[in-house]
Amino acid sequence: MSGQTVPADFSGHMLDLDEDEDLEVFSKNTSLADGSPMPNSPSSMVNQYRLEEDEEEEQQQDADTKDIFITVDNPESHVTAIETFIMYRVLTKTTRSEFDSSEYEVRRRYQDFLWLRSRLEENHPTLIVHPLPEKFVMKGMVERFNDDFIETRRKALHRFLNKISEHPILSYSQHFKVFLTAQELTSHKKQGPGFLSRMGETVRAVANSVRGLRNRPEEFTLMQEYVEDFSNKICSVDKVTQRIIKEQREYLDELKQYGPTYTQWAGSEEDLAEPLKGVARCVEGCSKETEEQIQHLSEVLVPALHEYVLCAETLKAVMRRRDNIQAEFEAKNEALASRKPENQEALQEEVDGLADRVELANNALKGDWSRWQKGMRTDLKSAFISTAEKNVDYYEKCLAVWESFLLSQRVEPSEQRDGEDVS
Repeated sequence: MSGQTVPADFSGHMLDLDEDEDLEVFSKNTSLADGSPMPNSPSSMVNQYRLEEDEEEEQQQDADTKDIFITVDNPESHVTAIETFIMYRVLTKTTRSEFDSSEYEVRRRYQDFLWLRSRLEENHPTLIVHPLPEKFVMKGMVERFNDDFIETRRKALHRFLNKISEHPILSYSQHFKVFLTAQELTSHKKQGPGFLSRMGETVRAVANSVRGLRNRPEEFTLMQEYVEDFSNKICSVDKVTQRIIKEQREYLDELKQYGPTYTQWAGSEEDLAEPLKGVARCVEGCSKETEEQIQHLSEVLVPALHEYVLCAETLKAVMRRRDNIQAEFEAKNEALASRKPENQEALQEEVDGLADRVELANNALKGDWSRWQKGMRTDLKSAFISTAEKNVDYYEKCLAVWESFLLSQRVEPSEQRDGEDVS
């Protein structure tokens, strides 16, 4: 095993364990049947794990250079004659000279976030704008705006704005600045492209998609294949994770019914009363740990996975927009070639403009692509590590619960001899 080559990506994650040492499993943060704490394992995988130094340094550098800090909090429900909606407080602190003040406080609803994202996409069609949560997360909700729904959305909106604030181009958008600073957005929303303009863009996009591309650069073909593969994998993992959590909740419901059965049984079995009560306590303890694990998965892993399910759809849309820009250029170029020389001047200018637009679109996407991949890998890796740590913690605690039961049931040799003499 020592002769095998360790991939570079994994060398920083190897555990600091000697190959000849047995890996002992100790339970953590738990207690024995007599109430005394069980020792933590010095060899525990969680205790041994350390983030790579270069990642820590990079995170510190990012924190040092960050010049805009945004918080989304304090959701408030508003009811009108025709609708019910939630307003969120958006707090901004910044040292950027482009802002007239260092602190701002505004209130925004979900539709305002949609407006911001649509403006960013219109102005930067081949940059990857982080996705927003879906308009309706839970289907068939009796109460549309329950506390869990509001908190889940608040976290997603907070993350959306902070992703934009970290972007080297989008964070300097005038629309982003207006969103963070203007007390009302109504007048700014009216300044966007009109309905007919948007309809024209849509018609051209459909025509270009039907026509198709003649010569997509290989790097974007590879990018498209990666996006499709990533989408399939992340969607599959997201669905399975959701199913696992559903099954764990069902398991938790069974555990909550299981423990009391042993307690009731103990009332009618005097000689077995103590072991039965011990099992009931173990089931209750495992039930508590299972509930915490489900909560952790629901708050950490599920949001991270689903966020990148939405990111995959965003990437597909970005790729389509890039292809549409190139398809429009190709169509105009072919039309130019079929015209007589004396009728080419005006169209030539249009073709030249589209050629520049294609180049800008390609460069923007290539630059944003590597930045997005780096962020994606950091986010998912963090979620996986947190989940792994919680799983280790969960199983160690459940193990300790049952170990304490076994210790409590051990019969000392002297007690066993006394029992034999009595019999």
